[in-house]
Amino acid sequence: MVEDDPSLLAFLSKSFIAEGYRVMKSKNGKEALKQLDNNQVDLVISDVMMPLMDGIELCKIIKNDINYSHLPVILLTAKTNTETEIEGLESGADAYISKPFKWKQLSLIVKNLLELQSNLKQRFAQSPMEGPEIFVSGKRDKEFLGKITKIIEERISDTQFSVEDLGREVGLSRSSLYKKIKAKTGHVPNEYVRLIRLKTAAKLLMEQEYTIAEIGYMVGFNSHSYFSKCFFAQFELTPTEFVEKYKRDIQVD
Repeated sequence: MVEDDPSLLAFLSKSFIAEGYRVMKSKNGKEALKQLDNNQVDLVISDVMMPLMDGIELCKIIKNDINYSHLPVILLTAKTNTETEIEGLESGADAYISKPFKWKQLSLIVKNLLELQSNLKQRFAQSPMEGPEIFVSGKRDKEFLGKITKIIEERISDTQFSVEDLGREVGLSRSSLYKKIKAKTGHVPNEYVRLIRLKTAAKLLMEQEYTIAEIGYMVGFNSHSYFSKCFFAQFELTPTEFVEKYKRDIQVD
């Protein structure tokens, strides 16, 4: 929560805490960036007019930094002219609210943005054919997720491929990679690697050119039983059940 008006900052923080959120407070954009460096954050609410660094500049930095670009940003402003609102949205803001506003309005926007992220993460995890592009909300995130997914797919049969290997190839430290992938997809890096392996396996199963055992090895699993166990745990279908369901769907179509 970034706001230079102490009374409004206190009111909004207290209100969000009462709804079960954990809140960090900053008086300007520079303070906010320091907090982003040192904490796991899910969403940023910022005033536009502030000293040292205003909300527009803060939003631009967040949306153009690979470490933060996945974060939803809500801008609050006393300026009500259309040009200012356009400037806020052009900076990458996910929502723009003019002051004075009703607390319920802000609360619902926050709830909806966080629920949208949560629903996308659940859909990605549970649907074998859903790709990471459903998470993309900006150019940097699209490039980032596209790059790491491509790297994993290129090393898909390598059972020794590790999170450290992925971090080196993508140019991020282990901690930065962890924070970014976890925040964007809901999975820690090793879980994400396994999920891409399983989604690739689902595509190969649909092609019906290889046996289930062959596909397990092709996507980097050391044993047939472990592959089947992971597949079932992720999608609530065994590989055999998945193939049978796919055949039934084809016949219905």
